[in-house]
Amino acid sequence: MLKDVTEILIRYGTLGLFVIGVLDSAGIPLPAAMDLLLLGVAIKTPENAWLAAAVAVVGSLGGNIILFRAARLGGSRFVKKDLPEEEQHRFRRWFARYGLLTVFIPAVVPIVPLPLKVFVVSAGAMHTPTGRFFIVILAARLLRYFGLAFLGIQLGENAEGFLRNNGWGMVAGLVVMALLVMIVMRWYDRRRAAA
Repeated sequence: MLKDVTEILIRYGTLGLFVIGVLDSAGIPLPAAMDLLLLGVAIKTPENAWLAAAVAVVGSLGGNIILFRAARLGGSRFVKKDLPEEEQHRFRRWFARYGLLTVFIPAVVPIVPLPLKVFVVSAGAMHTPTGRFFIVILAARLLRYFGLAFLGIQLGENAEGFLRNNGWGMVAGLVVMALLVMIVMRWYDRRRAAA
């Protein structure tokens, strides 16, 4: 049934992309991946690629905010049941410091299906500030969807092959960048504590 719904939404063009972005990001898994749909639009109709990317970003933001707010309203009870109080405080401190990196990486990487929804729910349950969460998702989705549109326009039919051949390198680069940010943050914390 979800496959039929997805096919109907695809026929609606950019409005369909928006709805797919909202539903998929809100936690309803749809058979058609937004990345492939967006890449297909960029390859077949390059003149619509930027609009499609913008619509995908807005839809994904909307869906992620819905999931984040739902987790924020009801998720804290779940976390309190499953984690001892000491571990919960430690996890909250860690997530407050580094957790948005765990949201950014799966939100920006189009190749490896990292469980973004788990991190979105964690961010909501840990009461991450909504503004910070919004900025992280916005930055990641802008990079991801406009990057895919650019690749589709520039490489045409070769875009999928490029992503298949270079996907792991892109993931490795993002992971290294995230680790460097964590190292710099720890160094800064130690230096500030020593002063």
